[in-house]
Amino acid sequence: MLLPLLIWSLLAVIYIYVGYPIIALIIARLSPRPIKQGQSLPTVSILIAAYNESHVIEATIKNKLSLNYPSDKLEIIVVSDGSTDGTDEIVGRFNCKQLRLLRQEPRAGKTSALNMAISEVSGEIIVFSDANSLYAPDALYHLVTNFSDPSVGYVTGKMVYTNPDGTVNAAGCSAYMKYENFLREVESKIGSVVGVDGGIDAVRKKLYRPMRPDQLPDFVLPLNVIDQGYRVVYEEKALLHEPALSGSSDEYRMRVRVSLRAYWALWDMRHLLFRYDNLLFAWQLWSHKVLRYLCFIFLVVALITNIALYSHGFLFKSLLATQIFCYVGGYASPLMEKMGCSSKLLGLCRYFTLLNIASAHAFIRFLRGQKQVLWTPRKG
Repeated sequence: MLLPLLIWSLLAVIYIYVGYPIIALIIARLSPRPIKQGQSLPTVSILIAAYNESHVIEATIKNKLSLNYPSDKLEIIVVSDGSTDGTDEIVGRFNCKQLRLLRQEPRAGKTSALNMAISEVSGEIIVFSDANSLYAPDALYHLVTNFSDPSVGYVTGKMVYTNPDGTVNAAGCSAYMKYENFLREVESKIGSVVGVDGGIDAVRKKLYRPMRPDQLPDFVLPLNVIDQGYRVVYEEKALLHEPALSGSSDEYRMRVRVSLRAYWALWDMRHLLFRYDNLLFAWQLWSHKVLRYLCFIFLVVALITNIALYSHGFLFKSLLATQIFCYVGGYASPLMEKMGCSSKLLGLCRYFTLLNIASAHAFIRFLRGQKQVLWTPRKG
């Protein structure tokens, strides 16, 4: 009984992180779905939801105003979500027809801010930017040219972290994003990507559907687009630069929040898991999101069964030693770094462990019926 549990739990972990990407890559090679890109430049509205972002909002606005895109086809709307730190005043100092400030009062969260702003936008395409997101000069152009394909309803860009400061958390975070970007590229070639980055996303205005304040727009909105019969694709040339979180505690809180809202998003959109008219995407959603977020269960089962089978031979002892090395080594990596013994492998182990503990924490909150609408913005 214990041996099959150990084998199946390990196979599940391998499938989640290695098997699924390999299968998706094979499908992409055998049956690719290219995107018909064009040269047309639609009108665009960039939405920036901000809560107490006075330390970054000026740089973000300047960045958006300097993008290589016709000024007569671009508007920028900052939605201040009850900011109290002077964010509104900084936005107001810009004397620019392209820029508008909306205020949500009282504070109600990012999703409510976006819902409120939709009725104010004039662009055919809505682009979502975080308050600390800096785009490459040609990012917007590369993002929107994908909409020349009538089957495309949503496009996400590529995040690149700007402060690889050598800390184990930043290294793990960067490695994780490289892995996610690779997976998005592969998924885009077979139809639609499952995960997007909320800092550089675009959607056809006609496809936007208002969401509940507790829903995660980075997840629910693209799923809504797929539910309407359109594709969600990845554009690697649309680059977003954003600081990584060097502090593990900051990254952990962010991951718990995102995971909790993702659980609720999966629950709200669970019918997509059983869409027999789109079995390919249902398989993607199960593999990339459901199993990924529940991977901590397989990891716990693997550890417990391995401990119980420890005395059954060298193979089980070696396997247990590997697991212990991953968890203990990852936990101790910051201390080792301070002692001048930094290791990329241990940094990856730490970030892998952090992600799965955060998912477990969020799952417990999900089972308790807890939801999160408001949060403190992440700091780099």
